[in-house]
Amino acid sequence: MPSNLTISPADLQAAERELCSRSLAAFVRRAWHVLEPGQPYIHGWHVDAICEHLQAITEGQINRLLINIPPGTMKSTLVSVFWPAWEWGPKGRPYTRIIGASHEQGLAVRDTRKMRNLITSDWYQALWPLALTSDQNQKTFYENESTGFRQACAVASMTGRRGDRVLWDDPHSVEAALSDAHRETANRVFQETLPTRLNNPDSSAIVIVMQRLHEADVSGLIIENDYGYEHLCLPMEFEPERRCSTSIGFTDPRTEDGELLFPGRFSRETVDRDKKVMGAMAVAGQFQQRPAPRGGGFFAWQQVQIVDSAPKLTKVVRFWDKAGTDGAGAYTAGVKMGVGEDGLFYVLDVVRGQWSAAPRERTIRATAELDGVGVKQWIEQEPGSGGKESAEATIRNLAGYSIEAERPTGDKAVRAEPFSVQVEAGNVRMVRGEWNQAYIDEMKTFPVGKYKDQMDASGGAFNKIATNNYRQRFAAMAS
Repeated sequence: MPSNLTISPADLQAAERELCSRSLAAFVRRAWHVLEPGQPYIHGWHVDAICEHLQAITEGQINRLLINIPPGTMKSTLVSVFWPAWEWGPKGRPYTRIIGASHEQGLAVRDTRKMRNLITSDWYQALWPLALTSDQNQKTFYENESTGFRQACAVASMTGRRGDRVLWDDPHSVEAALSDAHRETANRVFQETLPTRLNNPDSSAIVIVMQRLHEADVSGLIIENDYGYEHLCLPMEFEPERRCSTSIGFTDPRTEDGELLFPGRFSRETVDRDKKVMGAMAVAGQFQQRPAPRGGGFFAWQQVQIVDSAPKLTKVVRFWDKAGTDGAGAYTAGVKMGVGEDGLFYVLDVVRGQWSAAPRERTIRATAELDGVGVKQWIEQEPGSGGKESAEATIRNLAGYSIEAERPTGDKAVRAEPFSVQVEAGNVRMVRGEWNQAYIDEMKTFPVGKYKDQMDASGGAFNKIATNNYRQRFAAMAS
């Protein structure tokens, strides 16, 4: 090597440009100091995994990507800050138009502002000079001189402009994911609004990054209906039976059950500490990326014994949780439950279906005839005048039978809690039938499962057969 060989600043810049252009992950390492000048960069293999999938979009391999990953793992910064800045600069695509959305405007604005801070920094401008137009440079929207733009918006207001990249970070808040109305709004936006916000339906990309919070959240909708999304799912603790592999050749590299995702930031001590505070349901969704704990959560379903028949019963009721859908949506469920002479509770039968009003009422009537007049029928009366009219219609339909309507109070989990206590205490039996598996499946995921009708009806039935004496007796046994 010649002794007079020197590397100029221009050479160093050229090398840095080349390195960053080849790899999004390399760009993240090099750019970290701009966004977090006081925080050392801590690398995890999951960063490479996310970057590989985002880079696959840039290279045209995929254009739909769903990422499920725990909070605190750089998901928002990688997807909504570094990647679009990388496409504008190192990849030479300043014309790319980007829409960033979240469940609230403030979070979308946060990442839009971070991206602007990065691309206007001295470091970035020295390597990839890129000017923003002076008349379109706001915290919610800015445009560069190559007509590329970045827009921030809340999920509910995702209208107007179209983008080459639609980045949806956390469609649901932790609290809103448990609300049927909020969840349905987000799912409707996903189905009806997102596809219309793309510049080119064939090549423009949608990236959704979120933690799992409910079986019927946006991720659940995508997975259940196979909408063509590449699914990168990385739980905090490895579960071999759920190992993630994707079409671009990625496979979760972990091998041991419970192996951590990001030990450099979330050590075993930190994860175990946080799990105690969060509780099983939150850990399942936010850490493990499935709506319910591995072995079930609210109900200790393993404690329910299946028997061939029930003993002599002292009290029997059937409780109906009604819905008015035909072939899709919520179910109508009627759970028949009784108290045996042995003091145990027996789930005797479940009738369940997705019926419109007329066939639903015929089914309820036919079921009452099979149950006989000795079985009191109860129906849950939904709030409002419509719920009252529906309940009155069912009562008229069951003329000649003992039937009563009840207006529920509290949410479904609160109403099901007394029944859950007896399940956990081992005081509940289930008579063998074809309906058993669907019943147990719903019990495993309640209250974050897609359907709650059987458990809601079970809670109602239990509360009718468990008199105060029974409740006191079994509460003492459970304690």
